[in-house]
Amino acid sequence: MRKILISALLLTAATASASPAIIDTTGVGNRLSVWFDYYLSGNAPAPFTPDIKFKQAQNEEMTRMVWDAWCRANNAFDEEKLPHLTPLSDDSASWQIPPSLEPKAVMTFRYGSKGSRPEAGYPLFLYIHGSGEPSREWANGLHFGKTFEDSPSVYFIPRIPNTGEWYRWYQRGKQFAWERLLRQGFVSGEIDPDKVYFFGISEGGYGSQRLASFYADYLAGAGPMAGGEPLRNAPAENCRNIAFSLRTGDQDFGFYRDRLTRSTLAAFDSLKAANPEDFNHWIELIPGKGHAIDYTPTTPWLRKSTRNPWPRRVSWENFEMDGRKRNAFYNLAVYEPDTLKGRTRYEMNIDRNVVTLTVDRVEYVTTESDPRWGIEMAFYRKYTPATGGSVTIYLNSHLVDLNKPVTVIINGVKAFKGKLPLTLDNLVESCALFYDPRRLFPASVTLPVK
Repeated sequence: MRKILISALLLTAATASASPAIIDTTGVGNRLSVWFDYYLSGNAPAPFTPDIKFKQAQNEEMTRMVWDAWCRANNAFDEEKLPHLTPLSDDSASWQIPPSLEPKAVMTFRYGSKGSRPEAGYPLFLYIHGSGEPSREWANGLHFGKTFEDSPSVYFIPRIPNTGEWYRWYQRGKQFAWERLLRQGFVSGEIDPDKVYFFGISEGGYGSQRLASFYADYLAGAGPMAGGEPLRNAPAENCRNIAFSLRTGDQDFGFYRDRLTRSTLAAFDSLKAANPEDFNHWIELIPGKGHAIDYTPTTPWLRKSTRNPWPRRVSWENFEMDGRKRNAFYNLAVYEPDTLKGRTRYEMNIDRNVVTLTVDRVEYVTTESDPRWGIEMAFYRKYTPATGGSVTIYLNSHLVDLNKPVTVIINGVKAFKGKLPLTLDNLVESCALFYDPRRLFPASVTLPVK
């Protein structure tokens, strides 16, 4: 991948007997904040040689220094902010979406809490509404947020900025908002980063199903309702490590919602059978119900699940959402050449200190589509070993024993074996890449995909 390049930060080390080297970090935190501000402004920082190393015993201290610098930079950065957290009410705030992503788009939202703040922070629920008249749909969201039995929690309830062709929650302008919400929410310290949930109804059901597959590495769970996306738009494999709920009426025939929900159930059941420890799901076709169902059970079920930010088994089909792909997922970061079209699948398994990665190109073959709207009803996929590009595997002590050599196997070939240094630049790069306090990784290895 194209690494995030970081300006030189000077550290000096002294050795004390029977203790780790003492790293003099005087002034380093401030210089980190300056670098992060430069990065947040959209600039490419200058490169430096990654020669700043530390011991495992110093990882917590170094991680805290980097995260604190990231928070200072974000708090000082000139941008529209999340409002100060207060009890959930009809008070609202708004963000301007960049015109390059969506014209004349202002996302108005409600942001507020229920109950007393847990020690680790509040669970965060993003609720996205259906495609009716926006003001009415938005008001429904506030009602749901106040009445659903998921306290203590924080709700972010947006109003769709534009209607017509822009009434879609997965488009790039909305991606901008979701990523700002996650970044600023984590920086605030009010949100538990391992308890983030996306859910929605009808159009919001379609949207939250797509977002679940796109942003699964940030989520503990997702709960679309009265929806049902074609699985090409929301690969089930990506939801391996989250709780996934999809509830639809068995008589909800519009746009094949009932049938597509059945397809999603079959996919998750098959994946669960092959991977019994993963793919936690509750997918239900509710007897006798059409498009209107009981919405109350979803968030209490989701809230039981906590994210594992460091799974040893990762499945990722890097798919495009409104023409944009992710460049990282869980602990993987990838560089795919601009000439590379279509999708790539990454399957990672870590067994003790052996990281096995399979990288395949994905080709979809449609076997059935709706004649009126062109909705893809059934397909199969062809996989061929990928070549080209590179992958960075970020690691920490939750994934491997960093005191021992790490072996990496890519597409059946040993690509690396050796001990990995713990470096400041790994912490800084992963912080900027994921903006997630649980995913500052001290070690990494970057390898070509051959």
